[in-house]
Amino acid sequence: MLVRLLYSSKSVDPIDDKLIESILERSRAKNPEHGITGVLCTYNTGNVFVQVLEGGRQEVNQLYSNIVRDSRNTEVTLLHYSEVPARAFSGWRMGSVDLNRVNLSTILRYSEKPRFDPSTMTGEAAMALLEELIETAAVVSRGDA
Repeated sequence: MLVRLLYSSKSVDPIDDKLIESILERSRAKNPEHGITGVLCTYNTGNVFVQVLEGGRQEVNQLYSNIVRDSRNTEVTLLHYSEVPARAFSGWRMGSVDLNRVNLSTILRYSEKPRFDPSTMTGEAAMALLEELIETAAVVSRGDA
């Protein structure tokens, strides 16, 4: 059974290119063996991560559990979880979106204010924003499988 999980968290350390690359490198190395695909979104303002994970229920739940316990994150919040008939990121070991580069009007379409704050969005709205970013090629790196 396939599931899709969307969560947000805050990084303990400032989000910079080195941190993002280390996370993506590890994800892209480990995810294929566990059947995990998804996309990592970063927003330097507030050190916010938003990530979509998809794959088998057990594997996604285990990875999310590891993320919750990871001391590099705080305020890990489950935004959305659902069973899905198909993956949205089937060819992606882990894509990447820099939300600092997204047009503010795009964010405002799904949010109360023209800044990205997942705590003010429904899980469905956050997922819809990410789907729009994928469709409009705002994904910086797909990390193809």
